[in-house]
Amino acid sequence: MKEEDIRNRETFNRYLEMVSKDVDKYFCADDFIKINCPACNGEKFTEAFIKGLFTYVLCEQCGTLFVNPRPPFKVLNHFYSKSPSTKYWVESFFKPVMETRRDKIFKPRAEQLSKEFPEFKNSRIGDIGAGFGLFLEELRKIWSDAEYVAIEPSVEMAEICREKGFVVIPEMLEDIADSDEQFDILTSFEMFEHLYNPDDFLEKVYKLLKKNGYFIMTTLNGQGFDIQLLWEKSKSISPPHHLNFFNPDSIKRLMEKNNFRVISIKTPGKLDWDIVEGMVKNENIKLDRFWQLLIEKDEETKKHFQQWLVKSNLSSHMMVKVKKL
Repeated sequence: MKEEDIRNRETFNRYLEMVSKDVDKYFCADDFIKINCPACNGEKFTEAFIKGLFTYVLCEQCGTLFVNPRPPFKVLNHFYSKSPSTKYWVESFFKPVMETRRDKIFKPRAEQLSKEFPEFKNSRIGDIGAGFGLFLEELRKIWSDAEYVAIEPSVEMAEICREKGFVVIPEMLEDIADSDEQFDILTSFEMFEHLYNPDDFLEKVYKLLKKNGYFIMTTLNGQGFDIQLLWEKSKSISPPHHLNFFNPDSIKRLMEKNNFRVISIKTPGKLDWDIVEGMVKNENIKLDRFWQLLIEKDEETKKHFQQWLVKSNLSSHMMVKVKKL
């Protein structure tokens, strides 16, 4: 899989330009709120860099990279629901590559989950931030007897999920009225980095899961190769969307703090090399001599290097599986 398979570079750059304009319209730095580390609650930070209105700091205790201070929860939600850049992302960025993403991302995830958890083939499964319902569709093809729930606050996307035959909870997860132990499995993909307060989110996940239920999520690894190499130039570091960059150690602390048993934390990414190479070749990013040496290597060497990143938990794509005991 290549970066261009799942996001057109020109369209993505246009989207980021629109986000930058929306930031000026929707956010005021005077309203930002100081927080402790979202992973370990640490109070000592080192400033990493500033990107627009947003300051990223590194926790001195667990190495989490995060926006601090950050916009209030209500302002973030207003931005996500009303901004022109959000609408552009759906219509112009996501929809044109939707079927490719289904084939290369969501179908393999559904296949992996069904193989790892065959005992849940008749269970109740919820996808948080279900979007167009692609993951649930692919899992339903494998497990036809399970009950599928799309937790999706977007009015348009919630209606799409209803039309596909899913039960829909049209709310933010944190706003769901308390109804404990509804789900055997909850999933959340590419969402955790957006959260204003991960503890509040995980508290609700814990309540909604049945005993011995699983929460499976993906997020960005702040210690991943392309993020570390590109740093403030990384397009993955795109405020106000991506507020939190946990790492394998800090996400483990966070999950255990919220009473989950960690089953696995892996970085099964495929795009680290391709993302960096694309930035160097297409956007005039200058890197050090070691990268200049690597970029001249053949495709087989690049493939082996990406595999080494995965085995070493140094890819920027992180998958986390935890269990409620």
